[in-house]
Amino acid sequence: MKTFDVYPLFNIEPVKAEGSWLWDKQGKKYLDLYGGHAVISVGHTHPYYVGKITEQLNKISFYSNSVLIPQQTELAEKLGVLSGYADYNLFLCNSGAEANENALKLASFHTNKKKIISFSKGFHGRTSLAVAATDGASMQAPVNKTENIIMLPFNDEAPLEKNFTDDVAAVIVEGIQGVGGVQIPTTSFLKKIEALCKKHNAVFILDEVQSGYGRSGKFFAHQHSGVKPGLITVAKGMGNGFPIAGVLIGPEFKAVHSMLGTTFGGNHLACAAGIAVLDIIKMENLVENASKMGNYLTEALKTIPGVKEVRGYGLMVGVELEIPCAPIRSALLDEYSIFTGSSSDKNTIRILPALNIGKQEIDIFLEAFNAVLSKTLVNK
Repeated sequence: MKTFDVYPLFNIEPVKAEGSWLWDKQGKKYLDLYGGHAVISVGHTHPYYVGKITEQLNKISFYSNSVLIPQQTELAEKLGVLSGYADYNLFLCNSGAEANENALKLASFHTNKKKIISFSKGFHGRTSLAVAATDGASMQAPVNKTENIIMLPFNDEAPLEKNFTDDVAAVIVEGIQGVGGVQIPTTSFLKKIEALCKKHNAVFILDEVQSGYGRSGKFFAHQHSGVKPGLITVAKGMGNGFPIAGVLIGPEFKAVHSMLGTTFGGNHLACAAGIAVLDIIKMENLVENASKMGNYLTEALKTIPGVKEVRGYGLMVGVELEIPCAPIRSALLDEYSIFTGSSSDKNTIRILPALNIGKQEIDIFLEAFNAVLSKTLVNK
């Protein structure tokens, strides 16, 4: 048997990682400014994180949600305090797609309606309803096509108001669009969604799968705009590489046995990883560091010739170039051993480093990026 060939791969095999660095099997060292799609939040193999998982592994790694798992309660309480949503409840699952799938389902249960508004360039996952709400025809099989999704232009309030009726169960929007090229919803747009949801008895869902967990310089990106959604989905940075995700559920939602469920979600080992991440974020002030280092990075990027626009908050940064970014990313990796990310916008590079990255690592990237871009523009 072979693996199903659905991923284009770099010819690199990492075998060791620490902080913001990776080493391949030949011993070559790489600077990681992408964190495997914003997953590495507290740095590779953080000793506290490794210790917590190892300690739990030596006790019990898994049992189903048919028994008491006190680690779930600890995780929920710590997440509530750090995020500012202590009055919400937490449903634990395994991935961002699963979190969004459950959030959409919960919204439909709550409102007894089925129409969902989502937005252009949005990405919410690859499972049935999540991918239907995603702006990506190549990801959608015929079975994913549904008339229940209303796809509207992102950051455009007029069509939103025009298409918002009492039939709408929920609106789902990313705190910052990741795959879409690090596009930020305006405060006015988010407040309009919030107001229309209240008017039409719909649920406001904030997809913070990539933009949450301190990455934006606040715990959640939507907190830059002062809105309060009914449901918030989280994943990527939540486990620093261990599969864990969740839905933060407002107090107005009533839990009923069997309405949601999961085999692996909230298992002992996943909770140990999630608790370790929250502890490190708090102990090392990583939300503040994301804001500080993000400001330093974005201000420096704006001064580099060939950069058209820099978008984002904190350490979720999109660098739009005046030229396609693929050759620039390749040169950074091949010549300077630096990982960066792409997006659906062919000119935009995504920078998503660990939240504990320091100025020294950022300066290494800035020097390399400036050199590669300058060389490319001269030779163009």
